[in-house]
Amino acid sequence: MRLLIVDDEPVIRGGLVKMSESYKPAFSRIQTAENGLAALELIRQSAPDVVLTDIRMPKMDGLELCQALQEEFGSIQVAVISGYNDFDYAQKCIRYGVKNYLLKPASKAEIHSLFDSLAKSQQPSYLPISRYVDWIDRMEICIWSLQKEELERLLEEWREFIHASGMASTQVEEILGDCLKLLAKRFKERGHAIELPDSIRSAGGVRDQLDLFGQSLRQAVQRLFTARNGNFKDPMEEAKAYIDSRLSQEISLEEVAAMVGLSPTYFSALFKKMTSETFVHYRIHKRMEKAKDLLAVPHIRIVDVATEVGYDDYPHFTKTFKKLVGMTPSEFRSQWGIR
Repeated sequence: MRLLIVDDEPVIRGGLVKMSESYKPAFSRIQTAENGLAALELIRQSAPDVVLTDIRMPKMDGLELCQALQEEFGSIQVAVISGYNDFDYAQKCIRYGVKNYLLKPASKAEIHSLFDSLAKSQQPSYLPISRYVDWIDRMEICIWSLQKEELERLLEEWREFIHASGMASTQVEEILGDCLKLLAKRFKERGHAIELPDSIRSAGGVRDQLDLFGQSLRQAVQRLFTARNGNFKDPMEEAKAYIDSRLSQEISLEEVAAMVGLSPTYFSALFKKMTSETFVHYRIHKRMEKAKDLLAVPHIRIVDVATEVGYDDYPHFTKTFKKLVGMTPSEFRSQWGIR
């Protein structure tokens, strides 16, 4: 199992981690977060099996986190650990599927007993739709951008989840078959009719079904590679080129995401991961780089430079330029001897 501990107090977080590390069978991964918002970000990247959360935290408290988990990740086991004064408040978590509550300070024996209870009550044969959609999005981009290593890592993640879930082979067959059909449809919409099987049937059970599924996706990567004559097509490079060529326009993240064939949420996370910048910050930096190039041309007025990089509000352009470059547009020109 994988565990996420959520508490805004570092000492308590550390203590819970130590007690959790001694639990047998050992957790395959233990992560921590200091509030509900940070926890949700981690969960959306790779959902844990168990979440142990405090109630009172800044930014997003435990009750809001429990509500969000019930709506997006129905299969995650959630337990609340909080102070005595929060007991009445914590009971509200019951409406969000929380069946376990511990008072602080909890002993190691109490924590381990809680984990035993969660393990026994776990109902992992349910696959949250949000997690399923996220997997489909990630598999699509791995294949489309020929990211073989990332695809293998994602296949292993899916394999671990399905084996741990105890799903029947009929359930797995249905899920994997639907996945293949959806991927085939998406690639057809992109202009590439990649051949994928309609279903995954195997007398060997779940293990063989997963092997056949992985083999099908690897073949899809190879077919796409061959169709492009070995040329790599990186969706992030496509996105950046699209943004760079439209710096004077007010394009939206949703528009760029649609252009590369990704959901806005997944595109936003992937863009930040690949560029180390948010969509908004990347565009601002590119606009200021272009502004510097244009300011070096003497006959172009500064107000026209602002318009050319998407700023109809001249004072806002000046303020942004100074913030990023360290001087006003006029001062920048002066250092080049341009008046």
